[in-house]
Amino acid sequence: MSEEEPQEQEEDELQYFVRIGKTDLDGTKSVERSLAEMNGIGRRAARIIAEEAGVDRTATFGALEQETIDEVVTLVENYADEVPEWLTNRQKDFYTGETTHEIGNDLQLTRQHDINRMKMIDSYRGVRHKRGQKVRGQRTKSTGRTEGTIGVNVEEIREEQAEEAAAEAEDDE
Repeated sequence: MSEEEPQEQEEDELQYFVRIGKTDLDGTKSVERSLAEMNGIGRRAARIIAEEAGVDRTATFGALEQETIDEVVTLVENYADEVPEWLTNRQKDFYTGETTHEIGNDLQLTRQHDINRMKMIDSYRGVRHKRGQKVRGQRTKSTGRTEGTIGVNVEEIREEQAEEAAAEAEDDE
């Protein structure tokens, strides 16, 4: 039995981590699930990428051949060139006017940069971000409260009543 186990491992050759950009993806999951874990790539984009690469989206990502994995990595990096403009996450950039698709940490950095720009120019959304309030038009009458107790605190009322009863008992004596 000990001779059979090494042979199975050599045939398997599963890559446990697949690196795309600065992100490590899980090689034990399917191609679609693994790509969808990456920031900026959702389930729909992962399905499109798998289709363009000619890979079964339910295949284990780490078990694919290295050339196929490299092709998927290339498609992820050039995703904005492969799909229509409305399917990207960064249309008409404020400074360059270009349409790109941000992935990984770049997506977080550009979002934070946009929020800081809105705060600097005191746009409505920027002011809401500064104050820590809801930005996208949600109701705020009953939700989004961050300080204090909402409703009645029964324990405090019982403690106050007990103190009053104790004070009255002392006065009666």
